[in-house]
Amino acid sequence: MKINEIAYMVYPVTDLKRARRFYEEVLKLKPSHVFGDDTTAWVEYDVGTGTIAIGNGAPEWKPNAGGGCVGFEVDDFDTALRTLDDNKIEHRPPIDTPVCRMVILADPDGNSVILHKRKKS
Repeated sequence: MKINEIAYMVYPVTDLKRARRFYEEVLKLKPSHVFGDDTTAWVEYDVGTGTIAIGNGAPEWKPNAGGGCVGFEVDDFDTALRTLDDNKIEHRPPIDTPVCRMVILADPDGNSVILHKRKKS
């Protein structure tokens, strides 16, 4: 077996409308595919060459704040922070490393999200 790429990552959500508001209105992602309806669905967002999906179609599939994490590269880190604050999205203090700036937050179901900006070398 040879794995060529990550096809997608997916987060389970409990309230689809609330989750879509977060991903589409706060993070400004555009849905590329929606399978289902307004209450039960699988929603995909293409980001660069990858895809993140959210879904609530399997009752045994639950959000897990201690589970995986998606990191989104942003164009402007300070604008991203202002957007979080303007939308009253709780987050940890920003982290500044020699190679990047990042902030860790959670979606409405507690799934971890990182907003990340690489520094120019």
